[in-house]
Amino acid sequence: MSTLMNGLLTGIAFGFLLQKGRVVRFDKQMGALRLMDMTILKFFFSAILTGMVGVAILHQLGIARPLILPTNIGANIIGGLTFGLGWSIIGYCPGTSLGALGEGRIDALWGILGMLLGAALFAEVYPAVQDSILTWGREGSIRLPEIFGLNDWIVIAIFIAGGLGLFVWLEKKGL
Repeated sequence: MSTLMNGLLTGIAFGFLLQKGRVVRFDKQMGALRLMDMTILKFFFSAILTGMVGVAILHQLGIARPLILPTNIGANIIGGLTFGLGWSIIGYCPGTSLGALGEGRIDALWGILGMLLGAALFAEVYPAVQDSILTWGREGSIRLPEIFGLNDWIVIAIFIAGGLGLFVWLEKKGL
């Protein structure tokens, strides 16, 4: 199966799960931003944990090789602030805005247009910032197993245990 077909099928499955998990709903987005509904946190943290295991297995089997991009603290801070600001203004993050539009929520179109405008703006300013802002806090490729001197599977197990503990705690709190 081609890489494009794999991407298409994975995207369809992810979109289906976004919709079934109800994370494309505006009330869930606002609940997450107001720290009153942790549905989105639980959904995406579950995806991260699943991804950690999947990537580790594929890497161990020699099927895939993870691409560890260099850490860039300045770009991460600016990108995170931009993402958070956009999410708080429109009430959808990029993936959920596409899912919401797929469900017929026209208000999500504003977020999608904002993403496209932001991407175009970034493409225009990139030459001016690539050797300045985008170099602030350049740390190279960083991986937790290497920082702590642990096997990948030990770090994954710690994250899974922590995630399960967090999920239990959030459920007890009704979040």
